[in-house]
Amino acid sequence: MTITFSDSLSSRIRVSDDGRKLEVDCNGEGAVFAEAFMDITCQEFLDQHSPKPNKSWRKLLFKVQAQGFLDIPPLVLQVTYLRCGGMILCSAINHCICDGIGTSQFLHAWAHATTSQPHLPTRPFHSRHVLDPRNPPRVTHSHPGFTGTTTIDKNSTFDICKYLQSQPLAPATLTFSTSHLLRLKKTCAPSLKCTTFEVLAAHTWRSWAQSLELPLTMLVKLLFSVNMRKKLNPELPQGYYGNGFVLACAESKVHDLVDGNIYHVVKSIQEAKARITDEYVRSTIDLLQDKTVKTDVSSSLVISEWARLGLEELDLGGGKPMYMGPLTSDIYCLFLPVAEDNDAIRVQMSLPEDVVKRLEYYMVKFLDGKDNEDENSYV
Repeated sequence: MTITFSDSLSSRIRVSDDGRKLEVDCNGEGAVFAEAFMDITCQEFLDQHSPKPNKSWRKLLFKVQAQGFLDIPPLVLQVTYLRCGGMILCSAINHCICDGIGTSQFLHAWAHATTSQPHLPTRPFHSRHVLDPRNPPRVTHSHPGFTGTTTIDKNSTFDICKYLQSQPLAPATLTFSTSHLLRLKKTCAPSLKCTTFEVLAAHTWRSWAQSLELPLTMLVKLLFSVNMRKKLNPELPQGYYGNGFVLACAESKVHDLVDGNIYHVVKSIQEAKARITDEYVRSTIDLLQDKTVKTDVSSSLVISEWARLGLEELDLGGGKPMYMGPLTSDIYCLFLPVAEDNDAIRVQMSLPEDVVKRLEYYMVKFLDGKDNEDENSYV
């Protein structure tokens, strides 16, 4: 059976003739597929390495020798077979081609193909013209999550991103069980109904700001991805696997964030989500035609949710995964699934080691005395 993602993922990326865009060159050069073996069992690997990524994990993905970004194949896969008969699947997919939903769609299509079933559950939709900018571009909304050469705050005295990248970083991984998440939600109930993502994002943002000991008058932002497939009018066709998300942005002064009630933080996240409409998305697309515009990471925590992509359900013939997560850890924050509990979420990001310790403290501080015995389940 042919998986029709192959044209884009087995080709290469090149610069368009006008030099303004990247495009897929369907030259059929092929994806990179590597095999390896480790004399270890799945459980031994998890006991020794999980849940925090470390440098030894880099051998789980074949390193392509490339002169630059454009020379790296859009799809690199490595299967590492283990002594117990299990395996570790590690993939790298170019974000220019797929977002998280598209990546999940491809991997589930691959899993579907292993069963020899004749039809894909969801056929991929390739046409990117549905997200073309308007002519001429019309930026009709403010977009605080982005900054350009004309909007940079030259009075800012602290760049969080530069500070973090100048430090040796250590990964922080904290698992929130169903009961922990329910307890967080109760801090907003009954006056405010909220989703698990909203309350956990609010709690993580507050804890992050506290752990970094930021100036209390500093304006900080929370950037998080919102699936825009159903926000547009008309909606994006089913199976669209390109970058079908936009960044929502919530803002707060540090003193309001850390000293105020979590209710107000959750409310600001909900308001940021509500701003993502068809016109807002079109305005974002038009804004990004200005090549000086960049994501504002100088004062932002960026959260990407992987916990609802369905990757914990991926079955390539040997059963569902025992663990799913990134190969490396970065300063942006991931919400990850927990294999043994579909309602639990693992929070992961990298920070300086002393900041990691403070983050872990603030993330569990909301527990009362009778729950303090469970704190080890977070770290």
